[in-house]
Amino acid sequence: MSQAGRLAQIHRYPVKSIGGEALDQVALTPAQPLPGDRRFAVIHADGLRHLEDGALARWLPKAAFVRGVAAAPLQAVRGGWDGGDLVLTHPERPELRFDPAQGGAALIAWLEPLWSTSDKAPAVRLVEGPQALTDKNHPWLSILSLSSLRDLEGRLNQPLGVHRWRANLWIDGWEPYAERDMQLHRIRIGENVVLKLTQRIGRCAATSVDTDTGQIDVDMPKALQDQFWHQDFGIYAEVEAGGIIRPGDEVEVL
Repeated sequence: MSQAGRLAQIHRYPVKSIGGEALDQVALTPAQPLPGDRRFAVIHADGLRHLEDGALARWLPKAAFVRGVAAAPLQAVRGGWDGGDLVLTHPERPELRFDPAQGGAALIAWLEPLWSTSDKAPAVRLVEGPQALTDKNHPWLSILSLSSLRDLEGRLNQPLGVHRWRANLWIDGWEPYAERDMQLHRIRIGENVVLKLTQRIGRCAATSVDTDTGQIDVDMPKALQDQFWHQDFGIYAEVEAGGIIRPGDEVEVL
């Protein structure tokens, strides 16, 4: 398969479903997710029973946590690390700066008016995972294609942007939707990093939200189903050979 491309963007999400940051480089390790991605999450009251001595000792599915599919306003949270603090912004909230090592009480209070739009139990605690708290219990990262995004925006006749998809890596230069047929293929990024593409990403209603406003602007699962007869957009990958990657690196399908 011949697909010339380049790495366009790298993103990390320190707190699951809450904010995110762009990176100018990252060091990947074999059989590990993107470092620091989904390191923390906010557990709600119904999920507290899964804690052991007040701590999270194992991976839990996303239903245990505060998440955008249940409260659309969360999708408009932006931000990441600034030194030892996390700094978050939202169009309807003041900027929040807090040190997660000191506990998440300030974050819980800041989230309350955003999460209260859901019908879920109250947010109660910031927890750190023993592994990345991604939606899949695998050491994977997510890869999306900018050309696929541009094509989908044209089909739906509206801008969608990159943030609603919460991808780790964005590739530019592939044919639209070429990634769908790359399961079990390998790609090389730069000179040394090799990723094995593993599984298509099925999309939930969190992607229906305009991340500038926190308001639903499309029924994205339905739109994908109408266009393609499935709800996939993007693909997961596992790191096989590690190293440092940067935006601008060439991407080769092996």
